Amino acid sequence: MDYGIEVRDQEAVVRLRGRLTFNDHAKLRTLIGEMGQNKSRRQVFDLSSLEFVDSAGIGMLLIAREEMDRADKQFVLRAAAGQVKRVLTVAQIAKIVPIED
Repeated sequence: MDYGIEVRDQEAVVRLRGRLTFNDHAKLRTLIGEMGQNKSRRQVFDLSSLEFVDSAGIGMLLIAREEMDRADKQFVLRAAAGQVKRVLTVAQIAKIVPIED
């Protein structure tokens, strides 16, 4: 997994690329730290370029949500497609994390 962060006025958009699996645990922890440090109240994970996510990846998305809750920031998932969208749907992540198209 690779990522890039674009910080706008009230929103930080994190664009995830590639595959999100257990192997990305340390990288995601670093990313969560960066998200906590920027001043944007709304943190968006743009998943449009994410090709694959497994159950460990879903768990890491939920960890990111918990960390943003602790930092009093809104956490949103955006633009999931293909396998990633199917996994998010099956796992019923929308009940826990807002998902935008």
